[in-house]
Amino acid sequence: MNKDKDSLTDLTGQTNHADKNNPTPDKEIEKAKVHIIVEIIEYVPHAVVSKTIIKKTTGNITVTSFASGEELAEKTSPYDSYIQIIDGTAEVIINEKKYKLRLGEGIIIPAHMSHCFNANVQFKMISTIIKSAYED
Repeated sequence: MNKDKDSLTDLTGQTNHADKNNPTPDKEIEKAKVHIIVEIIEYVPHAVVSKTIIKKTTGNITVTSFASGEELAEKTSPYDSYIQIIDGTAEVIINEKKYKLRLGEGIIIPAHMSHCFNANVQFKMISTIIKSAYED
């Protein structure tokens, strides 16, 4: 496992099926077009890959794929984050408590809570962040 991973790889500059509608890293995918969400991004061996669906100053939606054995280092966010698994099974650790999320399941990661992701098997997820003042 790559225990020191603390950022995502964005392969949107490459020409493959997953990236053809998103030619630059922070660009949104094509609007007013039907997308098969699980096909927006492909798995890349030994990598965590991210693609922007919507990016605004008020929040963003991102789809991410994790190859088996990969992880993202522990971090915190000033905003609540909603994570939904769209392929495979993920291990999410929030404040040292482990959660196993399966296809179709989701979880809210509360603002200011430490969290990380582990891919014991490959998985894909959608992350939704709404940037606003934190509310209890």
